Amino acid sequence: MAGGGFVAADGGAHDYGGGVTLSVVVTSLMAASCGLIYGYDTGVTGGVTQMESFLSKFFPEVLRGMKSPRRDAYCKYDNQWLTAFSSSLFIAGTLSSLVASRVTRKVGRQAIMLIGGSMFVAGSVINAAAVNIAMLIIGRMLLGFGLGFTLQAAPVYLAETAPARWRGAFTSAYNTFVVIGILSATITNYFTNRIPGWGWRVSLGLAAVPGVIIVVGAFFVPDTPSSLVLRGQPDEARAALQRIRGAHADVGAELKDIVRAVDEARQNDVGAFRRLFSKRYRHYLTVGLAIPVFYQFTGMIVISVFSPVLFRTVGFNSQKAILGSVINSTTNLVATVLSTFVMDRTGRRFLFIVGGIGMMLCEVAISWVMAGHLGKHQGVAAMPRGYATGVLVLICMCTFSFGLSWAPLRWVVPSEIYPVEIRSAGQAMSISVALCLAFVELQVFIALLCAMKYGVFLFYAGWLLVMTIFMAAFLPETKGVPLEAMRSVWTQHWYWKKHVSDAKQESEISAVSTD
Repeated sequence: MAGGGFVAADGGAHDYGGGVTLSVVVTSLMAASCGLIYGYDTGVTGGVTQMESFLSKFFPEVLRGMKSPRRDAYCKYDNQWLTAFSSSLFIAGTLSSLVASRVTRKVGRQAIMLIGGSMFVAGSVINAAAVNIAMLIIGRMLLGFGLGFTLQAAPVYLAETAPARWRGAFTSAYNTFVVIGILSATITNYFTNRIPGWGWRVSLGLAAVPGVIIVVGAFFVPDTPSSLVLRGQPDEARAALQRIRGAHADVGAELKDIVRAVDEARQNDVGAFRRLFSKRYRHYLTVGLAIPVFYQFTGMIVISVFSPVLFRTVGFNSQKAILGSVINSTTNLVATVLSTFVMDRTGRRFLFIVGGIGMMLCEVAISWVMAGHLGKHQGVAAMPRGYATGVLVLICMCTFSFGLSWAPLRWVVPSEIYPVEIRSAGQAMSISVALCLAFVELQVFIALLCAMKYGVFLFYAGWLLVMTIFMAAFLPETKGVPLEAMRSVWTQHWYWKKHVSDAKQESEISAVSTD
């Protein structure tokens, strides 16, 4: 909950004081490093999926189809068990994120990161040692359980620790580590792809490294002040707050607001998920769910996971397809770092709009190139190398727009908009919806590519138009607003202010009736 500001009696937000200390930097970096888990898995999966050594052991029918001259260029990887290898992680993550929201309130965010990291290590070991598809799926589901726990804890951990004026930069650090994980995985795939027979085991086994980093790092960071207060440890909360704000900072006012917010949360402790769907919190839920839903329909999750498959589809060989993914991941990292520096200056809405327009134009262009130059002559002919390179460039441009906007903001905005009494439930809802949609999307994307061909990118471009309009019209600007003052941004919004007022009146009438 600590956010670097408080709400004064006049409704304005004031600065608590305190700066960016070594403690808050170290704590935030350790929490953000949970993104390595998500990123490495996202990056490694697509590369392994198209490795011939991996396919020959588990999916020989796919490998035979790839080499068949009669196979449609769009349908080379259309195998439901192969896509289940990628998507099973996300359905497990959906279930664990819902469980994690309840466990978090009991044991704190620090313990949740420890549990998640341990599960990820176990899943990585099983995947590396797999001898059949069942072991692959079991390992992937353990990875998913670990992912769900860390996703529940890390973004909120960052939002509750960072000073308000730099909260966007600190919270987006999670996405920076996601991208570093993706880049690390694609570079790993580039070298392990050259190892005949068992290179894929190295790629999958090295996923244990970010898991170990999380497990070890969890022992060296304090829990967040609001989590400690919520679990009845006010003295520890004051010590943690003093440590992250600096020895000379006066943390009394901030701690007082945290305690007040947590006391309000305790009064409404039962039925957080039920209240989340009530009229009083409808505006939080609408935006909190719209962001993960729209995020999945940017099309970038499938580009992130299946970029090597896409590059193989347009005509690159295995090694060059992975090299293309390395280039794409590097582009993503550059955009993410840039976003970290500009987010708290330009604001969230501006980046959502600019990024959405950029992705939409790129995906229309990708569809146009693929329509004109891939799969001619009954779907057999490979795309000319110049146009294949053009697809690579367009995907990198699309990724740059994504890394500048939706990629980091997907974590920043949901972690900061919910009030404390429903924050864990709201975060769990956002994450579970995102992971559930990711499971469905990854499971059906290869089939969609086979059925819709180039039209699949027009499908995503249409969604990008819708979501960009939604963000321009309905997302309140949250940059620089302390978490304790976040309710005020809704009362000033052209659309939501009426709904907030109606919900408040209804709540007051209900309270009077109860009395």
